[in-house]
Amino acid sequence: MLDCFPGARDPVEITVIIPDELARQIIPEGLDPSRQALEDIAVEAYRAHRLTGSQLRRLLSIPSRYELDAFLKKRGVWLEYTVEDFRREGEITAPLLAERGEDGEQRQRSR
Repeated sequence: MLDCFPGARDPVEITVIIPDELARQIIPEGLDPSRQALEDIAVEAYRAHRLTGSQLRRLLSIPSRYELDAFLKKRGVWLEYTVEDFRREGEITAPLLAERGEDGEQRQRSR
């Protein structure tokens, strides 16, 4: 798993001991407890901005950003998109849309 982290040192192994009755409540039946614990820890680290989306994808071996978005959505983690993000994208997109509009007008004139 750490092959995807260039320069990574030896992996850290964490052992957690949970009473059976609580473990059954925490880990849904049929799921791998180790994988579930890793996902839970990783998602919380992502929420707290201790892991980036790219790091989270590599840690959990999620192949694409699209699949990561779906994984996070299932876990109730929504994309942080601020008004400032919206404005910045608008500033970037506006000239491109204007250029595209001019191209469209020229095509219609040449018909």
